[in-house]
Amino acid sequence: MKIIIIGDGKVGYSLAENLSKENHDVTIIDKNFEALKKAEENLDVLCIRGNGVSTKILLEAGVKRSDLLIAATTSDEMNMVCCLTAKKLGVEHTIARIRDPEYASELSLLKTELGLDMVINPEQATGSEIARLIKFPPAINVEVFAKGRVEMVEINVTRNMAIADMQLKNVSKQFPSSVLIGAVRREDEIIIPDGDFRIKENDTIYIIGQSARVYNFCMRIGIHIQKIKNVMIMGGGRIAYYLAKYLDEMNIKVKIIEIDHNRCRELTELLPHALVICGDGSDEALLRSENISEMGAFVAVTGRDEDNLISALLAKQRGVGKVVAKINRLSHSDIIRNMGIDSVVSPKLITANYIIKYVRGLQNAIGNPVNALFRIVGNQAEVIELIAGKQIEYADIPLKKLNLTKGVLIAAIVRKNEIIIPNGDDVIKPGDNVILITKDTTVTDLNNIIDAVS
Repeated sequence: MKIIIIGDGKVGYSLAENLSKENHDVTIIDKNFEALKKAEENLDVLCIRGNGVSTKILLEAGVKRSDLLIAATTSDEMNMVCCLTAKKLGVEHTIARIRDPEYASELSLLKTELGLDMVINPEQATGSEIARLIKFPPAINVEVFAKGRVEMVEINVTRNMAIADMQLKNVSKQFPSSVLIGAVRREDEIIIPDGDFRIKENDTIYIIGQSARVYNFCMRIGIHIQKIKNVMIMGGGRIAYYLAKYLDEMNIKVKIIEIDHNRCRELTELLPHALVICGDGSDEALLRSENISEMGAFVAVTGRDEDNLISALLAKQRGVGKVVAKINRLSHSDIIRNMGIDSVVSPKLITANYIIKYVRGLQNAIGNPVNALFRIVGNQAEVIELIAGKQIEYADIPLKKLNLTKGVLIAAIVRKNEIIIPNGDDVIKPGDNVILITKDTTVTDLNNIIDAVS
């Protein structure tokens, strides 16, 4: 596909990097010479210096021949105008990054009036992801599929868990439940395990199933799950705002520490149920005075990775059970986890996953559209949800008769209100939501995951 990205900031660069790796023809438009120089030197993309609103610049970028335009500048209004102009010039699909909470209640109207095919709000998506982590504290990460009916929970295996040093086939016998351990991370390697695979201490396992069943399985293998009642958030930006709204809906008390006086006043008005403290969240004395050790969770979401990490480590040392830090530089995420921080989130990675899911869906909109996509372990593997279309070639054939492409596992099948963790006798039917785990392969169509039928 031919894709134009307007804005070469953190999100724009990350999108260009990921989409060019999937062999798309990517063009970046930005006014910043240094940002374009970095992209030109490191990525296989075309760079054009100029204003993305300009008709002349868009025509130079080949907007009339393009399949998709993504507007990811720092200005919501500019992103909307870019998409509107591009639609008028003939581009088929547009995506706008719109971050301002004031637009949140008007998104459906904006999409209709401006012809937007997708709106992405990185801060709101990040707030939603952190809220899921707080809802299930033992998890390093939680991803949802099939409109929330299926969860994938990332858990670190400790010595006192019943499944440590146990083969998978014995796990299913001793703890029968409708969940699947679909992938295992051991050091820097991702493994799609079979029944003989033995789980070891310090492995990271990915458990897939219905939310309640995943919860019950975790309890049975010795994972203590305690409901979080209060959360301290360091940083009062948009992520903090959206997260506080989600936590309020979950009846969790929120305390926000923000250094800017004006922003504190704004948050006090916007979030009447939250306690807003004006101060430096990286100051240990302030954290102690605000009773950090009594908090169920601590979330650091300032604009500086260093401040987030220092405060998160302080919170961990003070005995906070769940600590989450936002980072922008993903290259350090493994080191950060080894420091003892429970979970790391990245808005640009979340945004990239959303948009790559949409692009994969465009590639195959007629056949088996992509509903969700999540990447694990430095993009070594993907968990992807596709809808089985009417043209699926092996419908109603038992899975045991299908030879799956190497590196592909069918993790779950969602059929109306039924969630199936499949065995060899199960089949895929048109209309099913099929959740796959793939390693070293890119899947855009369910018909491509079968090598042969026996």
